[in-house]
Amino acid sequence: MVIIFVWVVVVLAALYFYNRQIYSKFSRYGVKQFAPVPILGNMTRMLFRVDHGVDDLVRLYSSFPEERFVGRYEFTQEMVVIRDIELVKKIGVKDFEHFLDHRALFGFGETFFSRSLIALAGQEWKDMRSTLSPAFTSSKIRHMVPFIVEVGDQMMCSLKKKIDESKTGYIDVECKDLTTRYTNDVIASCAFGLKVDSHNDVNNEFYAMGKLSTTFSLGQILVFLAVMSIPSAISKYLKFDFLSEKSNTFFKNLVLETMKDREIRKIIRPDMIHLLMEAKKGKLTHEDIKTNDKAGFATVEESTVGQKKVDRVWTDYDLIAQAVLFFVAGFETVSTTMSFLLYELALAPEVQERLAQEIKETDAKNGGKFDYNTIQNMPYLDMVVSEVLRLWPPADALDRICTKDYNLGKPNEKAEKNFIVHKGTGVAIPVFAIHRDPQYFPNPDKFDPERFSDENKHNIQPFTYMPFGVGPRNCIGSRFALCEIKVMAYQILQHMEISPYEKTTIPAKLSKENANLVLEGGHWLRFRPRT
Repeated sequence: MVIIFVWVVVVLAALYFYNRQIYSKFSRYGVKQFAPVPILGNMTRMLFRVDHGVDDLVRLYSSFPEERFVGRYEFTQEMVVIRDIELVKKIGVKDFEHFLDHRALFGFGETFFSRSLIALAGQEWKDMRSTLSPAFTSSKIRHMVPFIVEVGDQMMCSLKKKIDESKTGYIDVECKDLTTRYTNDVIASCAFGLKVDSHNDVNNEFYAMGKLSTTFSLGQILVFLAVMSIPSAISKYLKFDFLSEKSNTFFKNLVLETMKDREIRKIIRPDMIHLLMEAKKGKLTHEDIKTNDKAGFATVEESTVGQKKVDRVWTDYDLIAQAVLFFVAGFETVSTTMSFLLYELALAPEVQERLAQEIKETDAKNGGKFDYNTIQNMPYLDMVVSEVLRLWPPADALDRICTKDYNLGKPNEKAEKNFIVHKGTGVAIPVFAIHRDPQYFPNPDKFDPERFSDENKHNIQPFTYMPFGVGPRNCIGSRFALCEIKVMAYQILQHMEISPYEKTTIPAKLSKENANLVLEGGHWLRFRPRT
């Protein structure tokens, strides 16, 4: 009995000192943090559904206004959260080579996620970025607009039919479901060359795979964060993957069969599958990339990293991985932005009416013609979309991993020591929190498109607005996403008036049950024909 007692004491003492060791680095250097809980670190509020992950990060950011950076523990893993905008610039651009890669959050082992652009590291990432960047220029995307418009027409026909059948003159719509079906059909058409109508064929296989592949529960995210706390020597042998085996098989067969069919039948369709096939053959060139190739205020520019010529030969597996990434990114992030766009317009009828008027005038001016140039010449539409992306950025935080030891300097004016971020340590840029910081955006919770007017947008401090990321590792698909969002807004507001009703979540409150940005109770709005 005494021996057992001694062993229990020894184990508890070992756990105490281990816990003290792993959670003491920030405090030793004067870096502010919330007190971590043993093993769980700072994940308890997320784990027990007290806060959504975004709200938890905003709480940390807002609690230490004098700090340049603060500390956070995701279970036992260190994470440095950046508050200082000059540090954002250094990490994202100036000293980018020290923070080249993302953390291994997107799969372990040889999975489609681990081979996708977002997860590749080092030179492989640079080569893949250079290979793909010509596929996302405005000149390529303009050829896809007719496919996007066709999908929008399907959606509008479905909405009008339901209103006619309702006998009330309106319908109540769960907008996250509406926009997810829309983005599903856009990706099916623009990426895979498939004609899908998810508004009428509600349980089609493509949509089912999309939901399966992009609905990440809080539990899934926490499991992945926990696995990341395991030493890399072990975790790299673990075959954890966001995608199910069923999803992997579906996408693999779809891409390979589509590519094979096009080769045999010599089909050329200006979509992502065609561009990937061209990339594999080395036929995509960088001549289309221009520094002023803007699709709106929120557009991010391609860096020199993405403009270099690459001779690397990619495997079919690598190409499938990129197709999967296009699908997952387009399916979830764009649909989320669209659902919040409709929500904010419903709650701001004066903004909605001004935008509807611009759409009406544009339609009359162009004689009903609608193409890529149409949406690029609508300044108020761009202001509205830019403001939605500020309030509800698709990437609520940017993560990087330190690839070379880096001196962040002192965390605050009173600190005595510089803080060194060691290789392998995670760094987060809390985009959502910065976008809602009143020192950068006065009255930050107000939906105010005027922030992005010609008279005001020069007041926006560089590196405080990052809806598509920052630096060379920004979102390669920003132009496509902006185009898709604007086309949908145009088509809906041209024909529909949107308003809140008793089921609408007011004020906005994020669901703690979902890792994605979803309103508690859903995105319910009322649609009626515009007169």
